[in-house]
Amino acid sequence: MTAGRGGIARPLLALVVTGLDALLLALALGGWSALANHPRALALLACWAVSGVVLAALRPPRPRDAVAEKRESRLLLASLGLIPLLIPPLAAGSERLGWGTLPGGDGLRWSGVGLAALGLAVRVAAMRQLGSRFSPLLTVQPDHVLETRGLYAWIRHPGYLGAWLASLGAALAFGSGPALAPVLLFGALMAARARREEALLEDHFGEAWRQHRARTGGFLPGPGRH
Repeated sequence: MTAGRGGIARPLLALVVTGLDALLLALALGGWSALANHPRALALLACWAVSGVVLAALRPPRPRDAVAEKRESRLLLASLGLIPLLIPPLAAGSERLGWGTLPGGDGLRWSGVGLAALGLAVRVAAMRQLGSRFSPLLTVQPDHVLETRGLYAWIRHPGYLGAWLASLGAALAFGSGPALAPVLLFGALMAARARREEALLEDHFGEAWRQHRARTGGFLPGPGRH
């Protein structure tokens, strides 16, 4: 019974988060009517809702105990959660006010929507592949197996890459130059976190991890790329 309630609660929570996204976009665009008449904003909301619900429904519960972990700054964790939440309304607001508009017209903006959808798909696929090994904290789970298949055969951090592409896509979907600054900051913070995560994995998996690192890229395909 508890598992059933948890299975329902996670998709509902994902929809609540999408509702918050919608509220922030409505405020940035000038109201609910403006949001309802903004096709690219609606397309982004649909992507966020679908990816959130799919991930919540497919992801199994993870073990509570960890055999190894690295402590992290609460400020860093809060930043990694808040920055991608705030990028879309910042981008939407700058579009409404005409601040720092990027060239490229509708082609660039709809390409941004497509990039956001691609990024979310990559993130969901990566997190689904990890299953119960996925954790928002830097931990190694009991019976943790080093993942080297699928997306992980090419890059070591597809989940981070997908999150960054989704944020970049959201900024481009509104043609916003100012929103690129937090996108770059988000990428820098994730790169720093990835280095800490890799140190944890190397401590736990040793030579197996070093061999995996030597034949893959961190965020882009290519042997040994960071």
